[in-house]
Amino acid sequence: MRSVKQLVFFAFSLITATFYGQKVDELVQWSQAINRVNDSVYELVFTAKIAPDWHIYSAYTDPNGSLPAEFTYSGLNTEFILLGDLEEGPTVQKYSDVFEVTETYFINELIWKQKIKKINADLNVVKVDLFYQLCQEVCIPVDKQFVFNADGNSAAETQRSVSDRDRTLTESLILPIKNKDLLSSTDNQTAGTEQGLWTIFSLGFLGGLIALLTPCVFPMIPLTVSFFTKQSSNRSKGIVHALWYGFFIVMIYGLLSVPFHVFASVDAQILNQMATNVWLNTLFFVIFVFFAISFFGYYELTLPSSWAHKMDDASNKKGGILGIFFMALTLAIVSFSCTGPILGGLLGSTALAEGSVAWNLTVGMLGFGVALALPFGLFALFPGMLQSLPKSGSWMTDVKVVLGFLELGLALKFLSNADLVGHWGLLKREIFLGIWAVLAFLLGAYLIGLYRFKSYGPKDPRKPVKVVLGLLSFIFGVYLVAGINKAVSLNALSGFPPPDFYTLAQTDSDCPLGLDCYKDFEQGYQAALEQKKPMLIDFTGWACVNCRKMEEGVWTDPEVFKYLNESVVLISLYVDDRKDLAEEDRFVFQFPNGRIKEINKVGQKWGTFQNINFNAVSQPFYVLMDTEYNLLQPPIQLADKKTYLEWLKKGTELKKP
Repeated sequence: MRSVKQLVFFAFSLITATFYGQKVDELVQWSQAINRVNDSVYELVFTAKIAPDWHIYSAYTDPNGSLPAEFTYSGLNTEFILLGDLEEGPTVQKYSDVFEVTETYFINELIWKQKIKKINADLNVVKVDLFYQLCQEVCIPVDKQFVFNADGNSAAETQRSVSDRDRTLTESLILPIKNKDLLSSTDNQTAGTEQGLWTIFSLGFLGGLIALLTPCVFPMIPLTVSFFTKQSSNRSKGIVHALWYGFFIVMIYGLLSVPFHVFASVDAQILNQMATNVWLNTLFFVIFVFFAISFFGYYELTLPSSWAHKMDDASNKKGGILGIFFMALTLAIVSFSCTGPILGGLLGSTALAEGSVAWNLTVGMLGFGVALALPFGLFALFPGMLQSLPKSGSWMTDVKVVLGFLELGLALKFLSNADLVGHWGLLKREIFLGIWAVLAFLLGAYLIGLYRFKSYGPKDPRKPVKVVLGLLSFIFGVYLVAGINKAVSLNALSGFPPPDFYTLAQTDSDCPLGLDCYKDFEQGYQAALEQKKPMLIDFTGWACVNCRKMEEGVWTDPEVFKYLNESVVLISLYVDDRKDLAEEDRFVFQFPNGRIKEINKVGQKWGTFQNINFNAVSQPFYVLMDTEYNLLQPPIQLADKKTYLEWLKKGTELKKP
């Protein structure tokens, strides 16, 4: 069990590492020194100042808990040897309820010292790679390299310098925009953000309703409501207890989103990077396939039974309101095998949605909790309605199987994100839609009774509702096949399949809708000078769902398309592009506050370009600008056809002579 906990903990740590990126440098400030003891013996000193409320695990912490710090020395036993053990500064010890061991870590500051002895008298440089975990509520695994000058002098420190070339390339990325006041206009906000939050709440609420129909939750409704109404001294007290129970369910699921606000407080870009990271999307693909197989009945996902027993004991011992809280927590734990995959889908959906991922997740979780809590309060108020509840039965198994197919469809979306961002070329649009069509046909065949998963026993008699749903699934599959052959438009699915130009067929353009576009700002700027047209800078992403919705739902409008094709020079900059920059184009960008960032990837360049010039990090993000760096309109993000067309018209008319 302990190894399983460590595996889950490490997987989550990988996710958080993706979120934090370079912001680790702001949480830990490292310094180093090398002290000469004699001609052949030196002492390597590592010191760090740690941000408040964070800690770093010791090299000697119990390995059955969080991962210890680990040093790797280049040239060990060939260039030099270690003298004695690694020395540590003051540490703190605390028992971990998760791993059930005492862990050792540093708070506020740390110091490590290691003596080495030269074997090679010509040794001048010692390289040390350090792996450590930086933790608060969650842990970030970090790799850092130290380079020491072993030339016999007193303490020497090696730091990354910014060259004149780096400064020149940094300056070239900053535009001399003349009317930056337009950037603060409210027009540059996403149209319908409030509506988007209501949509996410509705999706979470729908997920909660679906969870109610699963065999882990549904049988609990009459039992729990009857417990409150019959065990209380009077009916009104039973109702109050049931309402408290519902409130605690909502609170528990809402609290699950709190760690994501911790991420967002460090950097607004952290959580948005999740939707475009290649390996994180691949990890989500594997997780969702794992969830789907569990819904097909081949195994069950459960939290440790000891957790449920402890919560149940606490609810019996505490009594009153606190006891009711532990009852709600027990429900959340024992129902995890059914709710876990649905919550995972909710997490994935909020990562793909526009806006703050942390707040999206909070709103979605609250929607999920409200739906899950609703029947407990409702039936406590109106206990007669319990008689109208359908009996538990095989239909709950069918709900799980349908959810399994939906999980597979969502899993494919995450694999598609990784494929697009990584330029793997595996899931072209036709292949993606073909797999979705196969899943739709398989689901339809299951629902009409053509087969059944062995883990769920023999086939049930065909029921009209299942047959109707099965036929609808077949119709959806036919719709997808027709879309592959371009017999029908798939605009209703915009944002989920790969873009239409990511195809097996030969195309003249790899730009949206076959438009002419430039994927480098300088090239687009030169074209705008030659054509005497304004620039439409399209900050987009390969894995950006809302970018595809705009391209396939708004840009396809004849009038909008005409403006894009004739009145502007389109510059599409992909901020999640993981393609390596040419060696001569790589550099170290220095922010005004002195912080530096290595620019090695195409997406890093254009993401920094968007952030530093337009103070924005989300996509889609559209900028209309002339070649004299005048903004022609406030930037705009998501918009309907009418709003976007008016925005284009006003901006391009300003540029007309």
